[in-house]
Amino acid sequence: MTKNKIILTGIKPTGTPHLGNLVGALLPAIKMANDPAAGQSFMFIADLHALNSTSDRTEIAKHSREIAAIMLALGLNTDRTVFFRQSDVPEISELTTLLLNVTPKGLMNRAHSYKAAVDKNIAAGTDPDAGINMGLYTYPILMTADILLYNSDIVPVGADQKQHVEFARDIAGYFNNIYGPIFKIPEPFIKKETGLIPGFDGRKMSKSYGNQIPIFDDENDLRKNIMKIVTDSKLPTEPKNPDESTIFQLYQHFADAVEVSQFRQKFTNGGTGYGDLKKILFEAVNNHLSGPREKYKKLMADPDKINAILSDGALRAHTVAGPMLARVKSAMLG
Repeated sequence: MTKNKIILTGIKPTGTPHLGNLVGALLPAIKMANDPAAGQSFMFIADLHALNSTSDRTEIAKHSREIAAIMLALGLNTDRTVFFRQSDVPEISELTTLLLNVTPKGLMNRAHSYKAAVDKNIAAGTDPDAGINMGLYTYPILMTADILLYNSDIVPVGADQKQHVEFARDIAGYFNNIYGPIFKIPEPFIKKETGLIPGFDGRKMSKSYGNQIPIFDDENDLRKNIMKIVTDSKLPTEPKNPDESTIFQLYQHFADAVEVSQFRQKFTNGGTGYGDLKKILFEAVNNHLSGPREKYKKLMADPDKINAILSDGALRAHTVAGPMLARVKSAMLG
């Protein structure tokens, strides 16, 4: 599906990524971007998108560096992928302004993020638009500009984000109907569901629950978080259900099929306590991440190197964004 196709991926810097993000989004994005059979890949840190939810520039800058270092440490091939910070490509803001003029307000009224915010306000008995800024309201238009500016063919998203690509298709269609066939019509690529990635309390791993395990926790903190995983009261001798265990649910993402099968047997056969099962999980996760962790630490200690890589990516992105914006301006403004 991705052979000779332009692939676009954006990552929003609104928190320190955790193991759930790693399994559900970051590793699949890197795998797709590094695939030699795929076409050109663009991957960006969506710092402009972060502005509608936070005004703390220190936090945005910090999380942007973290994401850059994580992706590089995990093996993103920047020879194949144009890797950049969204705000370093000014064409994105100009294209967004232009697209505002072909986008119906009714389309934005149907955006899931806006509707969810309105529903929350109504439930709280406040003004429906309380606290909603235009960054949130026009979020889908900025995302559309991200997609269209680089001639993207494929946009990998989770099922809950499919609407963003559908909106991009709609807006590209509105534009092309008025001004001629300038934009490609992008296609969503719905990522395979990884299932629930639980935190140490058994709920979905999330910063809002405070149950997250950061990707590059040092070894001691990683061990402590894994040993905190909540279990039932079954004795070591008793059989246990792996499919109801956070320990097993995490382990299967950091081991091969044979290891997963053997681990499952330790649950179903009994004879192994949860403490020992947690130790096996820790070893699997730590072995998987110890090498990248060291690369991450070196990168975080060298912000100039990160900035140089992102700046080079922005220059490469500009070689595509500049001509595309020129075509749009010519079509709209003469």
